[in-house]
Amino acid sequence: MALGKILVTDDDKNICELLRLYLEKEGYSVILAHDGEEALLKFETLHPDLMLLDIMLPGLDGWQVCREVRKKSQVPIIMLTAKGETFDKVLGLELGADDYVVKPFDTKEIVARIKAVLRRVGQNNQASDIKEVSYDKLVVNMTRYELKVDGKVIDTPPKELELLFHLASNPNRVYTRDQLLDEVWGFEYYGDSRTIDVHVKRLREKLEGVSDKWSLKTVWGVGYKFEVTDLL
Repeated sequence: MALGKILVTDDDKNICELLRLYLEKEGYSVILAHDGEEALLKFETLHPDLMLLDIMLPGLDGWQVCREVRKKSQVPIIMLTAKGETFDKVLGLELGADDYVVKPFDTKEIVARIKAVLRRVGQNNQASDIKEVSYDKLVVNMTRYELKVDGKVIDTPPKELELLFHLASNPNRVYTRDQLLDEVWGFEYYGDSRTIDVHVKRLREKLEGVSDKWSLKTVWGVGYKFEVTDLL
């Protein structure tokens, strides 16, 4: 019995076949696509459990595919990049990628990353019955991926919502940027952690002045916390 379906998207057919060989040997079912449009079509029709997605694709590139998938699904996405610049990594995180691997890669590393991401997703699905946190005029519901502010649903990207849920589930606890990248995005990210600052800034724009009983606080020189003033 296959461990899960993996959609591999790369315009290099040799890379696709190599990954297929190793992943099938590990017990996964493998779907191949060679451009962005084909990847989206197969994603919609075959419902993979994880996507390996190259950035440089003909037609729709990996960023565009990732963006389209994230509009409707939280299926894990591991980006494949030949570049490795900070910009690529930050953009991938911004768009909701779960991990990234820089080419040339070792197939054992790919398999290890896939197992780690799928294990984490499985743990997250089983980890807690608490799928909602609520405070004065604020409700974060992770079952519906919904943010309610003062009774109104606010359109919020998935990673912003996950970041807020993580902080609000642990009130008054201070997190470093690296901890948040590790615990919300799910992997240790060595480099520019600007993405956390960007997400917090956007959340503050949605939450500014809503209540005096809680706030997203910057702890200078350390990171961030969800501060609750009336917590018993």
